[in-house]
Amino acid sequence: MHIQTVIFDLGGVLIDWNPRYLYRKLMKSEVEIEYFLSHVCTPAWNAQQDAGRPFHEGVAVLIKQHPQHRELIEAYHQRWEEMLGDAIWESVEIFWQIKSTSVPVYALTNWYAETFPPTKKKFDFLHEFDGIVVSGEEKVAKPDPRLFDILLRKYKIAASTALYIDDHADNIATAKQFGLHTIHFHNAPQLRQVLQELQVL
Repeated sequence: MHIQTVIFDLGGVLIDWNPRYLYRKLMKSEVEIEYFLSHVCTPAWNAQQDAGRPFHEGVAVLIKQHPQHRELIEAYHQRWEEMLGDAIWESVEIFWQIKSTSVPVYALTNWYAETFPPTKKKFDFLHEFDGIVVSGEEKVAKPDPRLFDILLRKYKIAASTALYIDDHADNIATAKQFGLHTIHFHNAPQLRQVLQELQVL
């Protein structure tokens, strides 16, 4: 197997993103936070913004449903940058090592269209990809196969010689449907080991 292209997911692989970073400043206990993130600002609600729904519309929907949590819901929009942790530097180092081999490197990410430009300003390495497909801009989010298809077509990537790295099993499953080689990311040392086994590094 000769890998000619590498595709990274961003959140959870190269960038540490977690809404708990914000809500630990706003709520008293982890129990309260977990309830709020599983019953109010849920992953399913968040995914609709990933798929292109304007942030303010998503917030308005939730405020109608949960008016008692108005300020906490609004904070998800107004203070979203506080959900961003640092880059996952061990993974970013691997990214740079792949880049140094002249293998093209792309990103396929679920990210809000409105928040990706400031995120790109925060993390300089995001400017070094050969191309990035952002779900919010395409109005379709992983694990929907359409987002993978957009990436492969836009950049003329041959799936049979491409490697996709993601921390979510459902996204890995979709990637396999396209014939992409995959690594289900758990941590940077594991990623490095598999890349070495595949002779990418």
